Amino acid sequence: MPSISLSLRTASAFARSRSTTKPLVRLFSSTHIRHEINKVYNSPAAAIEGMQSDSTLLCGGFGLSGVPDTLIAQVKATPSITGLTAVSNNAGVVGGGLGLLLESKQVSKMIASYVGENKVLEQMYLTGALELELTPQGTLAERCRAGGAGVPAFYTPAAFGTVVQTGELALRHNSDGSVAQYSTPRDVKVFQGKSYVMEEAIRGDYAFIKAYKADKLGNLQFRFAAQNFNGVMARNAKVTIVEAEHIVEVGDIEPNAIHVPGIYVDRVVQSNAEKGIEKIVNRKESNEDAMAGLGSGDAASKRERIVRRAAKEFKNGMYANLGIGMPMLAPSFVDPSVEVQLQSENGILGLGPYPVKGEEDPDLINAGKETVTLAPGASCFGSEESFGMIRAGKIDLTILGAMQVSARGDLANWMLPGKVKGFGGAMDLVSNPQATKVVVTMEHTDKKGRPKILKQCEFPLTGRACVSRIITDLCVFDVDFTAGLTLVELADGVTVDEIKAKTEAPFNVADDVKPML
Repeated sequence: MPSISLSLRTASAFARSRSTTKPLVRLFSSTHIRHEINKVYNSPAAAIEGMQSDSTLLCGGFGLSGVPDTLIAQVKATPSITGLTAVSNNAGVVGGGLGLLLESKQVSKMIASYVGENKVLEQMYLTGALELELTPQGTLAERCRAGGAGVPAFYTPAAFGTVVQTGELALRHNSDGSVAQYSTPRDVKVFQGKSYVMEEAIRGDYAFIKAYKADKLGNLQFRFAAQNFNGVMARNAKVTIVEAEHIVEVGDIEPNAIHVPGIYVDRVVQSNAEKGIEKIVNRKESNEDAMAGLGSGDAASKRERIVRRAAKEFKNGMYANLGIGMPMLAPSFVDPSVEVQLQSENGILGLGPYPVKGEEDPDLINAGKETVTLAPGASCFGSEESFGMIRAGKIDLTILGAMQVSARGDLANWMLPGKVKGFGGAMDLVSNPQATKVVVTMEHTDKKGRPKILKQCEFPLTGRACVSRIITDLCVFDVDFTAGLTLVELADGVTVDEIKAKTEAPFNVADDVKPML
Protein backbone atom coordinates (compact mmCIF):
# COMPACT_ATOMS: atom_id res chain seq x y z
CA MET A 1 0.00 0.00 0.00
CA PRO A 2 2.76 2.57 0.77
CA SER A 3 4.19 2.15 -2.68
CA ILE A 4 0.80 2.87 -4.26
CA SER A 5 0.36 5.95 -2.10
CA LEU A 6 3.77 7.20 -3.12
CA SER A 7 2.97 6.70 -6.82
CA LEU A 8 -0.23 8.70 -6.52
CA ARG A 9 1.53 11.56 -4.74
CA THR A 10 4.28 11.57 -7.37
CA ALA A 11 1.77 11.66 -10.21
CA SER A 12 -0.16 14.48 -8.56
CA ALA A 13 2.97 16.55 -8.09
CA PHE A 14 3.96 16.01 -11.73
CA ALA A 15 0.53 17.14 -12.90
CA ARG A 16 0.74 20.34 -10.77
CA SER A 17 4.18 21.18 -12.08
CA ARG A 18 3.06 20.72 -15.72
CA SER A 19 -0.12 22.76 -15.25
CA THR A 20 1.84 25.97 -14.63
CA THR A 21 3.38 25.99 -18.14
CA LYS A 22 0.24 24.98 -20.13
CA PRO A 23 2.08 23.93 -23.33
CA LEU A 24 0.14 20.65 -23.59
CA VAL A 25 -3.18 22.47 -23.91
CA ARG A 26 -1.95 24.43 -26.91
CA LEU A 27 -0.04 21.53 -28.38
CA PHE A 28 -3.15 19.34 -28.64
CA SER A 29 -5.58 22.09 -29.57
CA SER A 30 -7.12 21.13 -32.90
CA THR A 31 -8.09 24.76 -33.47
CA HIS A 32 -4.49 25.91 -33.09
CA ILE A 33 -3.15 23.22 -35.43
CA ARG A 34 -5.72 23.66 -38.17
CA HIS A 35 -5.01 27.34 -38.43
CA GLU A 36 -1.44 26.39 -39.29
CA ILE A 37 -2.28 23.77 -41.98
CA ASN A 38 -3.21 25.04 -45.40
CA LYS A 39 -2.49 22.80 -48.38
CA VAL A 40 -4.01 25.20 -50.91
CA TYR A 41 -1.62 26.61 -53.53
CA ASN A 42 -2.34 29.82 -55.39
CA SER A 43 -1.64 28.56 -58.92
CA PRO A 44 -1.18 25.34 -60.92
CA ALA A 45 2.45 26.33 -61.52
CA ALA A 46 3.06 26.54 -57.78
CA ALA A 47 1.23 23.26 -57.21
CA ILE A 48 3.57 21.28 -59.50
CA GLU A 49 6.73 23.16 -58.55
CA GLY A 50 9.64 20.78 -58.06
CA MET A 51 8.08 17.99 -60.13
CA GLN A 52 10.86 15.84 -61.50
CA SER A 53 11.37 14.31 -64.93
CA ASP A 54 11.47 10.52 -65.32
CA SER A 55 8.82 10.16 -62.61
CA THR A 56 5.76 7.91 -62.39
CA LEU A 57 2.60 10.02 -62.66
CA LEU A 58 -0.77 8.58 -61.64
CA CYS A 59 -3.70 10.34 -63.31
CA GLY A 60 -7.31 9.95 -62.17
CA GLY A 61 -10.21 9.97 -64.58
CA PHE A 62 -12.25 7.72 -66.84
CA GLY A 63 -12.80 8.93 -70.37
CA LEU A 64 -13.19 12.68 -69.88
CA SER A 65 -14.87 12.33 -66.48
CA GLY A 66 -12.84 13.31 -63.44
CA VAL A 67 -9.70 14.12 -65.44
CA PRO A 68 -7.26 16.61 -63.82
CA ASP A 69 -7.01 18.78 -66.95
CA THR A 70 -5.72 21.88 -65.14
CA LEU A 71 -2.66 20.05 -63.81
CA ILE A 72 -2.04 18.21 -67.08
CA ALA A 73 -2.11 21.51 -68.96
CA GLN A 74 0.42 22.97 -66.52
CA VAL A 75 2.84 20.09 -67.15
CA LYS A 76 2.51 20.69 -70.88
CA ALA A 77 3.38 24.34 -70.20
CA THR A 78 6.49 23.12 -68.37
CA PRO A 79 8.50 21.44 -71.15
CA SER A 80 11.44 20.73 -68.84
CA ILE A 81 9.38 17.89 -67.34
CA THR A 82 9.98 14.87 -69.60
CA GLY A 83 10.31 11.10 -69.57
CA LEU A 84 7.14 10.53 -67.55
CA THR A 85 5.60 7.11 -66.99
CA ALA A 86 1.89 7.94 -67.01
CA VAL A 87 -0.56 5.59 -65.31
CA SER A 88 -4.22 6.08 -66.17
CA ASN A 89 -7.23 4.07 -67.25
CA ASN A 90 -7.29 5.98 -70.54
CA ALA A 91 -4.67 7.90 -72.47
CA GLY A 92 -6.96 10.85 -73.04
CA VAL A 93 -8.05 11.90 -76.50
CA VAL A 94 -6.31 13.81 -79.25
CA GLY A 95 -6.01 17.35 -77.91
CA GLY A 96 -7.28 16.53 -74.41
CA GLY A 97 -6.32 14.88 -71.13
CA LEU A 98 -3.08 12.93 -71.20
CA GLY A 99 -3.27 13.19 -74.97
CA LEU A 100 -1.68 16.63 -74.54
CA LEU A 101 1.43 15.16 -72.91
CA LEU A 102 1.67 12.44 -75.53
CA GLU A 103 1.61 15.04 -78.29
CA SER A 104 4.28 17.10 -76.51
CA LYS A 105 6.37 13.93 -76.09
CA GLN A 106 6.66 14.40 -72.32
CA VAL A 107 5.41 10.84 -71.72
CA SER A 108 7.73 7.97 -72.59
CA LYS A 109 5.60 5.13 -71.19
CA MET A 110 1.88 4.56 -70.65
CA ILE A 111 0.34 2.03 -68.28
CA ALA A 112 -3.34 1.92 -69.16
CA SER A 113 -6.41 -0.25 -69.60
CA TYR A 114 -7.97 1.21 -72.75
CA VAL A 115 -6.39 3.57 -75.26
CA GLY A 116 -8.70 3.13 -78.22
CA GLU A 117 -9.76 6.78 -78.41
CA ASN A 118 -6.26 8.14 -79.01
CA LYS A 119 -4.85 7.75 -82.52
CA VAL A 120 -1.71 9.72 -81.60
CA LEU A 121 -0.84 7.10 -79.01
CA GLU A 122 -1.51 4.28 -81.45
CA GLN A 123 0.88 5.79 -83.98
CA MET A 124 3.57 6.47 -81.36
CA TYR A 125 3.31 2.95 -79.98
CA LEU A 126 3.43 1.17 -83.34
CA THR A 127 6.47 3.19 -84.48
CA GLY A 128 8.52 2.73 -81.30
CA ALA A 129 8.13 6.25 -79.88
CA LEU A 130 6.22 5.09 -76.80
CA GLU A 131 6.22 2.08 -74.50
CA LEU A 132 2.72 0.82 -73.69
CA GLU A 133 1.84 -1.60 -70.91
CA LEU A 134 -1.79 -2.62 -71.33
CA THR A 135 -3.37 -3.83 -68.10
CA PRO A 136 -6.88 -5.17 -67.41
CA GLN A 137 -8.95 -2.40 -65.88
CA GLY A 138 -9.65 -4.14 -62.58
CA THR A 139 -6.02 -5.22 -62.28
CA LEU A 140 -4.92 -1.62 -62.87
CA ALA A 141 -7.20 -0.37 -60.10
CA GLU A 142 -5.97 -3.06 -57.72
CA ARG A 143 -2.30 -2.47 -58.58
CA CYS A 144 -2.78 1.18 -57.65
CA ARG A 145 -4.72 0.30 -54.49
CA ALA A 146 -2.03 -2.17 -53.43
CA GLY A 147 0.72 0.37 -54.02
CA GLY A 148 -0.98 2.82 -51.72
CA ALA A 149 -1.68 0.21 -49.06
CA GLY A 150 1.85 -1.15 -48.76
CA VAL A 151 1.05 -4.46 -50.50
CA PRO A 152 3.83 -5.32 -52.99
CA ALA A 153 1.89 -7.89 -55.03
CA PHE A 154 -1.34 -9.90 -55.16
CA TYR A 155 -3.02 -12.72 -57.10
CA THR A 156 -6.02 -12.16 -59.36
CA PRO A 157 -8.09 -14.50 -61.53
CA ALA A 158 -8.26 -11.91 -64.32
CA ALA A 159 -6.18 -12.55 -67.46
CA PHE A 160 -5.24 -16.15 -66.71
CA GLY A 161 -4.54 -17.92 -70.01
CA THR A 162 -4.13 -14.66 -71.94
CA VAL A 163 -1.13 -12.78 -73.35
CA VAL A 164 -0.94 -10.87 -70.06
CA GLN A 165 -0.18 -14.05 -68.16
CA THR A 166 2.05 -15.68 -70.80
CA GLY A 167 4.17 -12.57 -71.43
CA GLU A 168 3.28 -12.25 -75.12
CA LEU A 169 2.10 -8.64 -74.95
CA ALA A 170 4.18 -6.24 -77.03
CA LEU A 171 5.45 -3.42 -74.80
CA ARG A 172 7.54 -1.59 -77.37
CA HIS A 173 8.01 -1.68 -81.13
CA ASN A 174 10.92 -0.82 -83.39
CA SER A 175 10.49 2.00 -85.88
CA ASP A 176 9.63 -0.53 -88.59
CA GLY A 177 6.76 -1.94 -86.52
CA SER A 178 8.49 -5.12 -85.38
CA VAL A 179 8.34 -5.95 -81.67
CA ALA A 180 11.33 -4.71 -79.68
CA GLN A 181 10.22 -5.87 -76.22
CA TYR A 182 7.59 -8.23 -74.84
CA SER A 183 6.03 -8.23 -71.41
CA THR A 184 7.16 -10.43 -68.54
CA PRO A 185 5.33 -13.74 -67.94
CA ARG A 186 3.34 -13.74 -64.72
CA ASP A 187 3.69 -16.20 -61.89
CA VAL A 188 0.64 -18.45 -61.52
CA LYS A 189 -0.57 -20.23 -58.40
CA VAL A 190 -3.59 -22.39 -57.71
CA PHE A 191 -5.84 -21.59 -54.77
CA GLN A 192 -8.80 -23.86 -53.99
CA GLY A 193 -8.54 -25.45 -57.41
CA LYS A 194 -8.49 -22.20 -59.40
CA SER A 195 -5.56 -20.51 -61.16
CA TYR A 196 -4.55 -16.97 -60.25
CA VAL A 197 -2.07 -14.57 -61.83
CA MET A 198 0.39 -12.58 -59.72
CA GLU A 199 0.50 -8.84 -60.35
CA GLU A 200 2.89 -6.36 -58.79
CA ALA A 201 1.72 -3.11 -57.22
CA ILE A 202 2.21 0.25 -58.91
CA ARG A 203 3.73 3.00 -56.78
CA GLY A 204 3.45 6.59 -57.94
CA ASP A 205 5.83 9.48 -57.45
CA TYR A 206 3.06 11.98 -58.19
CA ALA A 207 -0.71 11.72 -58.45
CA PHE A 208 -2.90 14.22 -60.30
CA ILE A 209 -6.42 14.08 -58.91
CA LYS A 210 -9.70 15.82 -59.81
CA ALA A 211 -12.08 16.41 -56.90
CA TYR A 212 -15.46 18.05 -56.57
CA LYS A 213 -14.62 19.61 -53.19
CA ALA A 214 -11.42 19.95 -51.20
CA ASP A 215 -10.75 21.77 -47.95
CA LYS A 216 -7.52 23.31 -46.67
CA LEU A 217 -6.61 20.10 -44.84
CA GLY A 218 -6.78 18.19 -48.12
CA ASN A 219 -9.99 16.26 -47.39
CA LEU A 220 -11.67 15.33 -50.67
CA GLN A 221 -15.17 14.71 -51.95
CA PHE A 222 -15.97 13.35 -55.42
CA ARG A 223 -19.18 13.65 -57.41
CA PHE A 224 -20.97 10.62 -58.85
CA ALA A 225 -18.90 8.56 -61.32
CA ALA A 226 -16.05 11.09 -61.33
CA GLN A 227 -14.59 9.16 -58.41
CA ASN A 228 -13.45 6.33 -60.73
CA PHE A 229 -9.64 6.04 -60.34
CA ASN A 230 -9.23 9.32 -58.45
CA GLY A 231 -9.71 7.93 -54.96
CA VAL A 232 -7.39 4.95 -55.29
CA MET A 233 -4.64 7.02 -56.95
CA ALA A 234 -4.91 9.84 -54.41
CA ARG A 235 -3.97 7.33 -51.71
CA ASN A 236 -0.93 6.07 -53.58
CA ALA A 237 1.67 8.65 -54.53
CA LYS A 238 4.56 10.24 -52.68
CA VAL A 239 3.12 13.63 -53.66
CA THR A 240 -0.62 13.86 -54.32
CA ILE A 241 -1.73 17.05 -56.05
CA VAL A 242 -5.44 17.79 -56.29
CA GLU A 243 -7.35 20.20 -58.45
CA ALA A 244 -10.79 20.88 -57.00
CA GLU A 245 -13.87 22.48 -58.47
CA HIS A 246 -14.67 23.96 -55.08
CA ILE A 247 -12.14 24.75 -52.35
CA VAL A 248 -13.98 25.08 -49.05
CA GLU A 249 -13.24 25.81 -45.42
CA VAL A 250 -12.38 23.10 -42.93
CA GLY A 251 -15.62 21.61 -41.64
CA ASP A 252 -17.66 22.42 -44.75
CA ILE A 253 -17.43 18.80 -45.90
CA GLU A 254 -19.30 16.56 -43.49
CA PRO A 255 -17.01 13.88 -42.00
CA ASN A 256 -19.06 11.02 -43.44
CA ALA A 257 -19.00 12.69 -46.89
CA ILE A 258 -15.19 12.70 -47.14
CA HIS A 259 -14.07 10.14 -49.73
CA VAL A 260 -10.31 10.66 -49.23
CA PRO A 261 -8.94 11.92 -45.90
CA GLY A 262 -6.44 14.76 -46.04
CA ILE A 263 -3.59 12.58 -44.78
CA TYR A 264 -3.14 11.36 -48.36
CA VAL A 265 -3.13 14.81 -49.97
CA ASP A 266 -0.17 17.18 -50.21
CA ARG A 267 -1.31 20.07 -52.41
CA VAL A 268 -4.62 21.53 -53.54
CA VAL A 269 -5.27 24.02 -56.32
CA GLN A 270 -8.35 25.52 -57.92
CA SER A 271 -9.45 23.72 -61.08
CA ASN A 272 -9.94 26.05 -64.05
CA ALA A 273 -10.77 23.52 -66.78
CA GLU A 274 -14.19 23.01 -68.31
CA LYS A 275 -15.63 19.54 -67.92
CA GLY A 276 -16.12 17.68 -71.19
CA ILE A 277 -18.38 14.85 -72.31
CA GLU A 278 -16.94 12.29 -74.68
CA LYS A 279 -20.17 10.66 -75.92
CA ILE A 280 -23.52 12.38 -75.53
CA VAL A 281 -26.31 9.81 -75.81
CA ASN A 282 -29.90 10.81 -75.17
CA ARG A 283 -33.00 8.88 -74.25
CA LYS A 284 -35.15 7.73 -77.14
CA GLU A 285 -38.89 8.20 -77.32
CA SER A 286 -39.55 4.50 -77.91
CA ASN A 287 -37.90 1.13 -78.36
CA GLU A 288 -38.15 1.63 -82.10
CA ASP A 289 -36.10 4.81 -81.83
CA ALA A 290 -33.57 3.02 -79.65
CA MET A 291 -33.17 0.28 -82.23
CA ALA A 292 -32.37 2.86 -84.91
CA GLY A 293 -28.80 2.82 -83.64
CA LEU A 294 -28.43 -0.75 -84.87
CA GLY A 295 -28.37 0.30 -88.51
CA SER A 296 -30.90 -0.41 -91.22
CA GLY A 297 -32.17 -3.18 -93.40
CA ASP A 298 -31.17 -6.79 -92.87
CA ALA A 299 -28.34 -5.92 -90.44
CA ALA A 300 -30.71 -4.07 -88.13
CA SER A 301 -33.20 -6.93 -88.25
CA LYS A 302 -30.50 -9.42 -87.22
CA ARG A 303 -29.32 -7.28 -84.33
CA GLU A 304 -32.82 -6.62 -83.08
CA ARG A 305 -33.42 -10.37 -82.94
CA ILE A 306 -30.28 -10.74 -80.84
CA VAL A 307 -31.23 -7.91 -78.48
CA ARG A 308 -34.76 -9.18 -77.93
CA ARG A 309 -33.47 -12.65 -77.12
CA ALA A 310 -30.79 -11.26 -74.79
CA ALA A 311 -33.51 -9.49 -72.79
CA LYS A 312 -34.83 -12.88 -71.73
CA GLU A 313 -31.61 -13.53 -69.79
CA PHE A 314 -32.62 -11.07 -67.07
CA LYS A 315 -34.27 -12.49 -63.97
CA ASN A 316 -35.91 -10.55 -61.19
CA GLY A 317 -33.44 -9.30 -58.57
CA MET A 318 -30.32 -9.78 -60.69
CA TYR A 319 -27.25 -7.58 -60.65
CA ALA A 320 -26.00 -7.30 -64.23
CA ASN A 321 -23.18 -5.68 -66.16
CA LEU A 322 -23.72 -4.93 -69.85
CA GLY A 323 -21.22 -4.29 -72.61
CA ILE A 324 -21.60 -1.41 -75.02
CA GLY A 325 -23.69 -1.78 -78.17
CA MET A 326 -26.34 -4.47 -78.41
CA PRO A 327 -26.16 -5.52 -74.73
CA MET A 328 -27.00 -1.98 -73.57
CA LEU A 329 -30.25 -2.07 -75.57
CA ALA A 330 -31.48 -5.32 -74.01
CA PRO A 331 -33.03 -3.72 -70.87
CA SER A 332 -35.48 -1.86 -73.12
CA PHE A 333 -37.16 -5.20 -73.85
CA VAL A 334 -37.24 -6.62 -70.34
CA ASP A 335 -40.69 -7.35 -68.95
CA PRO A 336 -41.78 -4.54 -66.55
CA SER A 337 -42.30 -7.12 -63.79
CA VAL A 338 -38.56 -7.90 -63.81
CA GLU A 339 -36.36 -5.54 -61.80
CA VAL A 340 -32.61 -5.64 -62.48
CA GLN A 341 -29.82 -3.53 -60.99
CA LEU A 342 -27.32 -2.55 -63.69
CA GLN A 343 -23.67 -2.08 -62.74
CA SER A 344 -21.08 -0.06 -64.66
CA GLU A 345 -17.44 -0.86 -63.91
CA ASN A 346 -16.43 2.80 -63.73
CA GLY A 347 -18.25 3.00 -60.40
CA ILE A 348 -22.06 2.93 -60.61
CA LEU A 349 -24.59 0.44 -59.28
CA GLY A 350 -28.12 1.34 -60.36
CA LEU A 351 -27.76 2.73 -63.87
CA GLY A 352 -30.82 4.57 -65.14
CA PRO A 353 -31.76 5.32 -68.74
CA TYR A 354 -29.92 7.73 -70.99
CA PRO A 355 -30.68 11.39 -70.11
CA VAL A 356 -33.15 13.53 -72.02
CA LYS A 357 -31.56 16.19 -74.18
CA GLY A 358 -30.22 19.07 -72.11
CA GLU A 359 -29.86 17.06 -68.89
CA GLU A 360 -26.48 15.43 -69.61
CA ASP A 361 -24.04 15.42 -66.71
CA PRO A 362 -20.28 15.06 -67.35
CA ASP A 363 -19.94 13.26 -64.00
CA LEU A 364 -22.48 10.61 -65.00
CA ILE A 365 -21.18 8.30 -67.71
CA ASN A 366 -21.14 4.53 -68.22
CA ALA A 367 -18.24 2.24 -69.11
CA GLY A 368 -18.57 3.25 -72.76
CA LYS A 369 -18.18 6.96 -71.80
CA GLU A 370 -21.84 7.55 -72.70
CA THR A 371 -24.03 9.92 -70.70
CA VAL A 372 -26.39 8.13 -68.29
CA THR A 373 -28.69 8.79 -65.35
CA LEU A 374 -29.04 7.12 -61.95
CA ALA A 375 -31.99 4.97 -60.96
CA PRO A 376 -33.59 5.47 -57.52
CA GLY A 377 -31.40 3.79 -54.92
CA ALA A 378 -28.24 3.98 -57.05
CA SER A 379 -24.78 4.21 -55.51
CA CYS A 380 -21.43 5.49 -56.78
CA PHE A 381 -17.97 4.32 -55.74
CA GLY A 382 -14.39 3.94 -56.91
CA SER A 383 -13.16 1.62 -59.64
CA GLU A 384 -11.28 -0.55 -57.14
CA GLU A 385 -14.53 -1.35 -55.32
CA SER A 386 -16.37 -1.88 -58.59
CA PHE A 387 -13.94 -4.56 -59.71
CA GLY A 388 -13.82 -6.06 -56.25
CA MET A 389 -17.53 -6.88 -56.51
CA ILE A 390 -16.99 -8.17 -60.07
CA ARG A 391 -14.12 -10.54 -59.24
CA ALA A 392 -15.89 -11.73 -56.09
CA GLY A 393 -18.87 -12.90 -58.15
CA LYS A 394 -21.39 -10.39 -56.82
CA ILE A 395 -22.53 -9.71 -60.40
CA ASP A 396 -25.02 -12.38 -61.48
CA LEU A 397 -24.90 -11.75 -65.23
CA THR A 398 -22.67 -10.06 -67.76
CA ILE A 399 -23.63 -9.70 -71.41
CA LEU A 400 -20.95 -8.60 -73.86
CA GLY A 401 -20.02 -8.67 -77.49
CA ALA A 402 -17.37 -10.87 -79.08
CA MET A 403 -15.21 -11.25 -82.13
CA GLN A 404 -14.80 -14.99 -81.63
CA VAL A 405 -15.92 -17.72 -79.22
CA SER A 406 -14.44 -21.22 -79.10
CA ALA A 407 -16.12 -24.59 -78.70
CA ARG A 408 -15.11 -24.65 -75.02
CA GLY A 409 -16.26 -21.14 -74.20
CA ASP A 410 -13.00 -19.23 -74.73
CA LEU A 411 -13.67 -15.56 -75.53
CA ALA A 412 -11.80 -13.14 -77.80
CA ASN A 413 -13.20 -9.61 -77.83
CA TRP A 414 -10.43 -7.09 -77.18
CA MET A 415 -8.16 -6.94 -80.23
CA LEU A 416 -8.24 -7.06 -84.00
CA PRO A 417 -4.95 -7.39 -85.91
CA GLY A 418 -3.34 -3.99 -86.49
CA LYS A 419 -5.60 -2.19 -84.02
CA VAL A 420 -4.56 -0.86 -80.61
CA LYS A 421 -7.50 -0.63 -78.24
CA GLY A 422 -6.88 -2.28 -74.89
CA PHE A 423 -8.62 -4.69 -72.55
CA GLY A 424 -11.02 -2.44 -70.70
CA GLY A 425 -12.83 -4.36 -67.98
CA ALA A 426 -13.70 -7.51 -69.93
CA MET A 427 -10.92 -9.73 -68.53
CA ASP A 428 -12.17 -9.05 -65.02
CA LEU A 429 -15.83 -9.47 -65.96
CA VAL A 430 -15.25 -13.01 -67.25
CA SER A 431 -12.78 -14.05 -64.55
CA ASN A 432 -15.33 -15.78 -62.28
CA PRO A 433 -17.69 -17.75 -64.58
CA GLN A 434 -18.62 -20.08 -61.72
CA ALA A 435 -20.44 -17.17 -60.06
CA THR A 436 -21.19 -14.78 -62.95
CA LYS A 437 -23.05 -16.07 -65.99
CA VAL A 438 -21.28 -14.80 -69.12
CA VAL A 439 -23.50 -14.37 -72.18
CA VAL A 440 -22.15 -13.32 -75.57
CA THR A 441 -24.25 -11.49 -78.14
CA MET A 442 -22.90 -11.33 -81.70
CA GLU A 443 -23.74 -11.93 -85.32
CA HIS A 444 -23.11 -15.53 -86.31
CA THR A 445 -20.58 -14.67 -89.04
CA ASP A 446 -18.31 -11.72 -89.73
CA LYS A 447 -18.74 -9.23 -92.58
CA LYS A 448 -17.08 -11.64 -95.00
CA GLY A 449 -19.33 -14.51 -94.01
CA ARG A 450 -16.68 -16.35 -91.98
CA PRO A 451 -17.72 -18.22 -88.82
CA LYS A 452 -17.16 -16.49 -85.48
CA ILE A 453 -17.80 -19.64 -83.44
CA LEU A 454 -14.62 -21.67 -83.88
CA LYS A 455 -12.87 -24.79 -82.64
CA GLN A 456 -10.25 -22.46 -81.20
CA CYS A 457 -10.13 -18.66 -81.17
CA GLU A 458 -7.64 -17.16 -83.61
CA PHE A 459 -7.54 -13.73 -81.97
CA PRO A 460 -5.90 -13.07 -78.56
CA LEU A 461 -8.09 -14.30 -75.72
CA THR A 462 -10.02 -12.25 -73.19
CA GLY A 463 -10.66 -15.31 -71.05
CA ARG A 464 -10.55 -19.11 -71.14
CA ALA A 465 -13.61 -21.31 -70.57
CA CYS A 466 -15.81 -18.43 -69.48
CA VAL A 467 -18.78 -18.09 -71.90
CA SER A 468 -21.91 -19.97 -70.79
CA ARG A 469 -24.28 -18.95 -73.58
CA ILE A 470 -23.95 -17.58 -77.12
CA ILE A 471 -26.82 -15.63 -78.69
CA THR A 472 -26.52 -14.91 -82.42
CA ASP A 473 -28.93 -13.80 -85.11
CA LEU A 474 -29.41 -17.46 -86.09
CA CYS A 475 -29.50 -19.47 -82.89
CA VAL A 476 -28.63 -19.92 -79.22
CA PHE A 477 -25.86 -22.23 -78.00
CA ASP A 478 -25.29 -23.36 -74.45
CA VAL A 479 -21.65 -23.98 -73.60
CA ASP A 480 -20.21 -26.68 -71.39
CA PHE A 481 -16.54 -25.96 -70.69
CA THR A 482 -15.74 -29.66 -71.03
CA ALA A 483 -18.35 -31.13 -73.38
CA GLY A 484 -18.62 -28.15 -75.73
CA LEU A 485 -21.58 -26.59 -77.54
CA THR A 486 -25.23 -27.61 -77.58
CA LEU A 487 -27.71 -25.99 -79.96
CA VAL A 488 -30.80 -25.13 -77.87
CA GLU A 489 -32.73 -22.57 -79.93
CA LEU A 490 -33.20 -21.75 -83.62
CA ALA A 491 -34.40 -18.51 -85.20
CA ASP A 492 -37.46 -18.63 -87.43
CA GLY A 493 -36.67 -20.17 -90.82
CA VAL A 494 -33.19 -21.34 -89.83
CA THR A 495 -32.24 -25.02 -90.08
CA VAL A 496 -29.68 -27.12 -88.27
CA ASP A 497 -27.88 -27.64 -91.58
CA GLU A 498 -27.49 -23.87 -92.00
CA ILE A 499 -26.01 -23.63 -88.51
CA LYS A 500 -23.55 -26.42 -89.34
CA ALA A 501 -22.50 -24.63 -92.51
CA LYS A 502 -21.84 -21.37 -90.66
CA THR A 503 -20.24 -22.77 -87.50
CA GLU A 504 -16.69 -24.11 -87.51
CA ALA A 505 -16.91 -25.60 -84.03
CA PRO A 506 -18.63 -28.97 -83.62
CA PHE A 507 -21.84 -29.00 -81.58
CA ASN A 508 -24.55 -31.24 -80.23
CA VAL A 509 -28.23 -30.67 -80.93
CA ALA A 510 -30.65 -30.66 -78.00
CA ASP A 511 -33.50 -33.16 -78.11
CA ASP A 512 -36.01 -30.33 -77.78
CA VAL A 513 -34.62 -27.40 -79.79
CA LYS A 514 -36.89 -24.43 -79.07
CA PRO A 515 -37.80 -21.49 -81.29
CA MET A 516 -35.70 -18.38 -80.69
CA LEU A 517 -38.34 -15.81 -79.77
